[in-house]
Amino acid sequence: MPSASSVDRVPKTMRAAVYRGNHRVQVEEVPTPEIGPGEILVQVEACGICHTDLKKIEYDLLPPPRIYGHETAGIVAAVGDGVERFQPGDRVIAFHHIPCRNCFYCERKLYAQCPGYKRVGITAGFEPAGGGFAQYVRVMDWIVAQGVEKIPPGVPFHHACLVEPVNTCLKAVVQAELQPGELVLILGQGPIGLMFTMLAHRSGARVFTTDTISSRRKLSVRCGAEVCWDPREFDIRPPVLDATQGRGADVVIVAASAPSLPQEALRCSRPGGRILFFAQTSDQERIDISGADVCMGERVIFGSYSASVDLQRESAELVFGGALPVGELISHRLPLDEIMSGIELALHPDEKSLKIVVEPQRWSK
Repeated sequence: MPSASSVDRVPKTMRAAVYRGNHRVQVEEVPTPEIGPGEILVQVEACGICHTDLKKIEYDLLPPPRIYGHETAGIVAAVGDGVERFQPGDRVIAFHHIPCRNCFYCERKLYAQCPGYKRVGITAGFEPAGGGFAQYVRVMDWIVAQGVEKIPPGVPFHHACLVEPVNTCLKAVVQAELQPGELVLILGQGPIGLMFTMLAHRSGARVFTTDTISSRRKLSVRCGAEVCWDPREFDIRPPVLDATQGRGADVVIVAASAPSLPQEALRCSRPGGRILFFAQTSDQERIDISGADVCMGERVIFGSYSASVDLQRESAELVFGGALPVGELISHRLPLDEIMSGIELALHPDEKSLKIVVEPQRWSK
């Protein structure tokens, strides 16, 4: 392994949270990844817990063993031969997917459908799966070439690790073509829903939101929503109609995966409106809606998934420059050995929980 000149010597083994199947993740001692030409080794300082990984664990979607975690920020610990843009000691974030830019899908900017994009380019061992829930990750050469951004001085790692999820939301907002003055209804105000609220507000749209947790409703208003309702307390459709001269929302973003939300999105949208499904990422989830409401109502229904390389720099600047107050979304920063409690909290949130970040270099006393 190339030596590191600006950080502590890289150990031969490290701690990692390994998915072992049957919804089980356990912290183990595993070999530190070795890097090759064009690659870098990153000492992970912060990695957000993402619901995409939670679903893989909860539903056992992929065979074990794997080390998940893809919202990764850390310090370059070593560089391989030929790497010139980075050196040990650099503070970086790394995307785990980068498209080929040359295929049928890349030509149409559908990067998440690119066969090359589907290859995971960051690993902490075993089948590449992101690896951020470990003390070190190996970043492969094609990711080093296009998918790594330097973190400016003064930006905390636990903020920087949110660049990747911000990118996924920004991609969806661009795809939805939000216009100033349009009414956007966002269903769900978890970390992703709140990022959508921030971005939709920045676009000049009017933003209405819903969530069942009161602390999230209050934060939603601080992030730009005009109002955030508890959908269990009353029917949200009448006030949406009142705000749009009886038409309905121009855009509805489904940012949570409760089974009732697709029907609610359809019910609250106007004829000719756009409905974005963002949280429905498991093939075990089904969407049951009226065909007539789509066809005769001329509604546009679409999905958006993962990040866009075209928006990589912009999403980084939104976080690094403070234009999006992502720090307000972080409720817990946990050491690696408490990751299971973090996963349980993310799966079953309460009034005090929101975005949960794992810090692999920390260890409970």
